[in-house]
Amino acid sequence: MTSDLQRIQSLPTWLVGRVAARGRGMVADAIAAEGLKLMHHAVLAATAEYGPVAQADLGRRLSVDPKDMVGILNHLQKGGLVLRAPHPSDRRKNAVTVTPEGAAVLSRCGALAEAANVELLAPLTPDEQKHLMALLTRLHEAAESPA
Repeated sequence: MTSDLQRIQSLPTWLVGRVAARGRGMVADAIAAEGLKLMHHAVLAATAEYGPVAQADLGRRLSVDPKDMVGILNHLQKGGLVLRAPHPSDRRKNAVTVTPEGAAVLSRCGALAEAANVELLAPLTPDEQKHLMALLTRLHEAAESPA
């Protein structure tokens, strides 16, 4: 007879959540060597991709509260990883850009995150890894598309 706990722990949502939490922890531990947390890494990556970008737009793109974004950007700027300056087209806004040091840190964090993911998926064969990624991608795309 299966217990209630065993039923819960066999649900896909439980299993995916536990694996995701482990993976996030592994990546967080890896990038901590660069002095960053997961959201710092995401903001730095988004700034590199979209920059120069208005601080408010960055927050909207990443669904980060404006007060939290200020703290994250303060940390990144203090570390010399981003610059904030008046936006060229609207001087009332701050534009955020990645510094050369920020780009180097972003590259190192990318490699560290990749290594953590390789470790996470190590119990699977290469074919199983590809299959898992294909299935996860399908689930993600289904969740993102309008019903």
